[in-house]
Amino acid sequence: MADEILTETHGRVRVLTLNRPEARNSVNSALGEALTAAIAELDEDDALTAGVLTGAGGGFSAGMDLKAFATEGPPKGFNEFLQGGAQKPLIAAVEGFALAGGLEIALACDLIVAARGVKLGIPEVNKGLFAAGGGLFRLPNRVPYGVAMEMALTSDPILAEEAKEWGLVARLAEPGQAAAVALELAERIARNAPLAVAASKQIIRQTRGLTEKDSWVMQAPQMARVFTSEDAKEGPRAFAEKRAPKWTGR
Repeated sequence: MADEILTETHGRVRVLTLNRPEARNSVNSALGEALTAAIAELDEDDALTAGVLTGAGGGFSAGMDLKAFATEGPPKGFNEFLQGGAQKPLIAAVEGFALAGGLEIALACDLIVAARGVKLGIPEVNKGLFAAGGGLFRLPNRVPYGVAMEMALTSDPILAEEAKEWGLVARLAEPGQAAAVALELAERIARNAPLAVAASKQIIRQTRGLTEKDSWVMQAPQMARVFTSEDAKEGPRAFAEKRAPKWTGR
C-alpha cells in the first residue's frame, strides 16, 4: 500500500489512515488513488468484515487539496470513492476537523465517530465552489433540512456535540480517542456474519426513498445470496452446538 494510506489489521477489521498530515490530509491524486485501492482491498478480502477510516496528525481531512486542484485539476480516484464508498461497513473516526471534502469522505462512510470539539462543515461556497462530493444530498439525509441548508449556505461548521444530537455522529469520543472508539464499534460489527452485515448495509442505503414494494424487489437478490451462503449454514449450526460461529465470508 502507498505511503499515502497507512493500514493496520485487527482481526476482521482493517484500519485505514489518510497520511498527509502536512497538508491536513487533503486529497491529491496520490491519496485519492491510494484510498480507492485500499477500499478495494477491504471489499475483496473475505477475512475482513468492516473498516475504520481515520486521519494522521490529529485531523481527519480538509477535503480536496486546493493547491493541487489549481495545477492538476480534480484528484484522481477521489470521486470514485465519494460515489461508491465501500461495499462493507466503513466507520469514519474523526479528530480535529472534517471540512469540505473531508466531511464528504465521512458522509461516504456508514457511521461517524467524532471526538468532542471536532468541527464538521461544508464551507466550499466561501471558496467559490459548492460541496460537489455528495455533501449537498447526503447531509440532508443525516441532519434536518434546516441544519443542512444553513451549513451549506453560510459555510459555518457545527461541532461534534451538536452533530451527535442531530444523528450525524453515531458516537462521541474524548479527544484523541475517536479511532479507538471506532475500532471498538467495528469489532462489535465484525462479530456478526460478514455477508449478512454487508447486505444489511446495502439494503438500508439503497432503499432510502423507495416504496415498500420497490424495497422488496431490491432486497431479493441480497436475500438469495446471503441465505444460501456457507455462513448462513454456519450460524444456525453454531447456535445448535452452543459455540461461537466461525465466519468465512462465503
